[in-house]
Amino acid sequence: MASALKPLSCCHVRRGCIRAPPRCVRAAVPLLALTVLLLVGLLHVDIRTLAPLLRGQAEGPPVTNIMFLKTHKTASSTVLNVLFRFAETHNLSVALPAGARFHLGYPWLFLARYVEGAERDGSWRRFNIMCSHLRFNPAEVQKVMPQDTFYFSIIRNPISQLEASFVYYRGFVPAFRAAESLDAFLAAPHAYRNRSRDLRNAYAKNNMWFDLGFDHNAPAGDGYVRARLAEVERRFQLVLIAEHFDESMVLLRHRLRWRLDDVVSFRLNARSPRSVTGLTPEGRERAKRWCALDWRLYQHFNRTFWARAHAELGARRLRSEVARLRARRRELAGLCLQDGAPKSGTQVADRRLSPYQSGDADILGYDLRPGLDNQTLRMCQRLVMPELQYTARLYALQFPEKPPKAIPFLPA
Repeated sequence: MASALKPLSCCHVRRGCIRAPPRCVRAAVPLLALTVLLLVGLLHVDIRTLAPLLRGQAEGPPVTNIMFLKTHKTASSTVLNVLFRFAETHNLSVALPAGARFHLGYPWLFLARYVEGAERDGSWRRFNIMCSHLRFNPAEVQKVMPQDTFYFSIIRNPISQLEASFVYYRGFVPAFRAAESLDAFLAAPHAYRNRSRDLRNAYAKNNMWFDLGFDHNAPAGDGYVRARLAEVERRFQLVLIAEHFDESMVLLRHRLRWRLDDVVSFRLNARSPRSVTGLTPEGRERAKRWCALDWRLYQHFNRTFWARAHAELGARRLRSEVARLRARRRELAGLCLQDGAPKSGTQVADRRLSPYQSGDADILGYDLRPGLDNQTLRMCQRLVMPELQYTARLYALQFPEKPPKAIPFLPA
């Protein structure tokens, strides 16, 4: 019996054990692997959750203080849904628009007083999550967000972003109203755009640059642009790319140390293909010149996004995690969605889940499968809940003593 114990105890009791570790390690590794496999089987543990431990990495607790700069027509409503769901699941406080509003003072620069309940006994209350539309004003944002807040945003190819804005905001933006088409507008933008109404026209030129708090009419000189891009780099730990949404969510999940289901989503506030208009090649080039600041912004962060993704995850792991994300989305679509796909928002049976329709856009929505159990139904409703309805829901939960937010196109 004593001789049988010697190989396992040699590293602890023999004087010559400095030469023994290779033999001890060879004996210990199979035993460790067997132990892990037994735990996986007995406790029904997903072995992927043990991967960070086996790699010697400590993932740490999830990040819960988050500021998302919600840019316009960039898939940002889908990101907002992800953040709202996380906040509700974890009982986190959200910096919501005060009173009847659904944005935080946009298009004016953000002020802390635009947040419901921000002022309390002469001081500023701090919130966990901020993600409603605002024009970035860091000094005021910092009044209501903790010092360790994670800042991120999302941008999109400015040609596509401008096209989406033209369709969605055509009835609201003075510069767009008289233009027969976006091509016509871009052929002579100054003929349609009155600088005296510049705030309403913010959607018509360099809108993402404007959302960041910068002058969207500034000349795109190299020195000015480089200085502003460096400022964005300092302020925001991550800038996502709408055209690579799934890769963006994988990297965001990695940074926030969240679970896979925390970042799975369905596309929200998206248009049907029939309301997407094309641009001529000349129009596309004009859009690049007209939105030169947004174009430089997009070029810069499209490069840095991929550099960070490959540095932090590597190409193989990134592909693997994107595949997992898409597989989980398909699984949830089969579980939650009737017909497994979106439909025209005007055809959504449950009016409480109908998306807001704007301009010439046909905004898509979802019908849920009938017969879902209560727990599954709640999960699925949150996944497809449009922005206005979810904002009103969280407002009612967070401020039950205040009048609820009214959604004009829905019955009270």
